[in-house]
Amino acid sequence: MRRGLTALLALTGILLTGCGATQDERPQVTFYSHGESVRVSPVRYCEPLAQECSEPRPGAVRHLTVPADSPMQISVSEDVQATPWQVVFRYRTASGEQRQGRSKVFSPEERFAYTLDLSEPGARLEQVEVQRYTAVFVNELESRQFVIGGTWVLKGDRPDPAES
Repeated sequence: MRRGLTALLALTGILLTGCGATQDERPQVTFYSHGESVRVSPVRYCEPLAQECSEPRPGAVRHLTVPADSPMQISVSEDVQATPWQVVFRYRTASGEQRQGRSKVFSPEERFAYTLDLSEPGARLEQVEVQRYTAVFVNELESRQFVIGGTWVLKGDRPDPAES
């Protein structure tokens, strides 16, 4: 009886650990610029058919110092690249004007990485989002609509002038 109870308690602990691990094992995206990198968890994440989505987690937004004219390299996990995804970004020109842009939507398994290189001299990246798309069937004819099923956000910090 005691052995059975010990085994049951051990199994329960493993199962509970497994349930908690799935929350923490959501895909991550790595952002790299100017010799520094940061791994980012999703701010919002939906299961493949978008039937279950996490509550937005503003605390998952990460920061990285990105000097003007520096490219940003973005690497996505296998779970992200297995679906359509794109990069959406906001930047400020050398004259201070705010602009936005986006990459093309990459097809599933097309690529694991993307280099974001702003074409304007003196432009400084302010925010980058990787958006993973999920297909959702919206009517009885099984028409598909794509919605954002995951978002990873990085804010670009302005470098300290004293460190230049």
